[in-house]
Amino acid sequence: MTVSDINAPLRAFPVIVFLLVSTTNGEEPESISDRPKYVIYRTPVPIRIDGKLDEDAWSSAPDFGPLQFTWWKNGKKEQTVAKMLWDNQYLYVGHRCSDAWITARCMEHDGPVARDDCFEVMIAPNPDEPTTYFNIEWNVLGAFVDGQRIRKIRREWDASDVRISGSYIGSLNDDSDTDKHWIVEVAIPFKNFNSVASHTPPRSGDRWNLNLNRHGGDTNLQYSQWSRADTPAPSFHTPHRFGHVIFSADTSIKRQSSVNNDESDQ
Repeated sequence: MTVSDINAPLRAFPVIVFLLVSTTNGEEPESISDRPKYVIYRTPVPIRIDGKLDEDAWSSAPDFGPLQFTWWKNGKKEQTVAKMLWDNQYLYVGHRCSDAWITARCMEHDGPVARDDCFEVMIAPNPDEPTTYFNIEWNVLGAFVDGQRIRKIRREWDASDVRISGSYIGSLNDDSDTDKHWIVEVAIPFKNFNSVASHTPPRSGDRWNLNLNRHGGDTNLQYSQWSRADTPAPSFHTPHRFGHVIFSADTSIKRQSSVNNDESDQ
């Protein structure tokens, strides 16, 4: 055995340490192939934030598909239809939440929104930094909480110039009757992610990691998500399980026209 053979394990040790640190702090530890994907199409005109979702751009945009009831035990699974659009200034989020008993009391920023029926977007705008992400959570009244996490450490962060508008069919905080649904429309300026994202606004083909979450309310409390977490108890802060969104230069209306043409050719 030569001296070089004896020292080989010692030379390898620092390399092993580096790989462990690198994987823990920067890289995505799980395969991305088992997580959902969504294409965000452009809107040809700015969206009116009025809680209606009645623009052609919205009706032409695909939805994220059924949310997953990761920790479901009992009660009716109340589904959500969610969509996104974008332009050079904003990321738009729109959703309609089926809900038989709508709860919404909080009206102040960074108040107890989580006690209400609420919806949340978690955004990691740089796939090279998947554990750096932002969350914005709102109710139908337009109150929202916001924050940032870097490697599980919470940082104070206030999103600027976020616009939120909601509407509902039913009554708030009254379980004596049965409600139908609540709708919220949100515009989040891309400038909020300047410190982390590679490009703001994004470029066509850019990928961000992202998840959608819904929970809260007085009655029939459940938790649903776009990309399923892997924790035994409810926890939305699992960036290694976020899904992936791709920004497209095509408008949602152009995308819908292509779909219609393909169907007519069949």
